[in-house]
Amino acid sequence: MTTLPEALQGMIARFNPAKAKGINAVIQLNATGDGGGQYYTTVVNNKATLTEGVAPNPTVTIIVAAKDWIDIMGGQLDPTRAFMAGKLRITGDLGLMMRFQNMFG
Repeated sequence: MTTLPEALQGMIARFNPAKAKGINAVIQLNATGDGGGQYYTTVVNNKATLTEGVAPNPTVTIIVAAKDWIDIMGGQLDPTRAFMAGKLRITGDLGLMMRFQNMFG
């Protein structure tokens, strides 16, 4: 089984700078349950970095069970279905989240 840090590193490895043009954002992930943790991704100047911890002023905050996030990143769980089912909660700039999948596809 993949761990949350491994899933997040994979996400960063798939980052497509061309899809991030003009984005200046901080995406906070609060993963709950077994293997959970707090991480944030900073997207600026067509680059993405991952940091463990809590961002001071995130553009978007995602709250999700660690297992569900791993499944989303692995393609086993559709993020839209997870959101509609209440497994994935998002606060902040929802428009940015619409572009998230393209940036980290």
